[in-house]
Parts: sequence; structure tokens; C-alpha cells
Amino acid sequence: MMPRTGHRICTRPRDRGLGMNDLKCEARSSSDKEDQSKHADGPQRILVFHQNGRGESKIQGIRTFGEGLFKLETVSIDVPLPPLLDDASEYLPSDIQADLVLDFLRHPDLSQDLAVLCRNKGIPMVASGKKYHVEGTITPLT
Repeated sequence: MMPRTGHRICTRPRDRGLGMNDLKCEARSSSDKEDQSKHADGPQRILVFHQNGRGESKIQGIRTFGEGLFKLETVSIDVPLPPLLDDASEYLPSDIQADLVLDFLRHPDLSQDLAVLCRNKGIPMVASGKKYHVEGTITPLT
């Protein structure tokens, strides 16, 4: 018999607000073999957007401690940007394939347009410390 390990599964109903109080968690138990964060399609696909080195330490942490558990891709936007972007499509991909998007972008217009893109694709996004409210985006305090 395989040893059992516990973990928590947290979800947030899409029709509710964006606060952390909306998370619904339940304890689950699984064998070590099952607890490899894999679902039917393979490892969880995480896409990280960062700008000018912001988020590098978090990316390295995911690579170090999540080795083999996640398929990690990064998009780095390191070009000078104007203070106001009317259309961020020049800097963001038109199609995103991921299970989760992490936003470490500095420019608020890029972050806003990325959140809308993720919402339209049905991909959850975590954007720590951001102040915008787009459905499907979790914005925990930093």
C-alpha cells in the first residue's frame, strides 16, 4: 500500500467577487504517485508574464521547488514602454495556452489587457497586489 499524503484543493466560484474570502477549500488525500500535480493532460501548464526582471525570484522558486510538477513558460517584456498603452496587443500574445497565468508585469495597461485576455480564454490568473477587478483574476495583497 502506498503512503497517503494530504493536500488542499481550493476553488473560487466565477460568479463571485475576487477576494480571498471567496475561496472554497476541501482537504483531499492521495497516494504519493497521484500527488504529482498531474491531471489527465500532464503537468499543470503555468505561463508567467514578467517585465524588467520583476518576478525572476518567483520563477526560480517554481523551477527549483516544483521541478517536474509544472510545465513552466515565461514571457518577458523588457522594452521601454510609454506611460499609457491604448492597445497592448503588440506586446501580448494573441493566444494563450495555459492552466494558470501569473502576472508580474509593472505596466498597468499590460496587466489589465492580460487579465481580459485570460478571462476571455477562461484561464485563471494570479496578479498579486494589482488593483483592477477582472473576473477570473485573483489579486491577493502583497
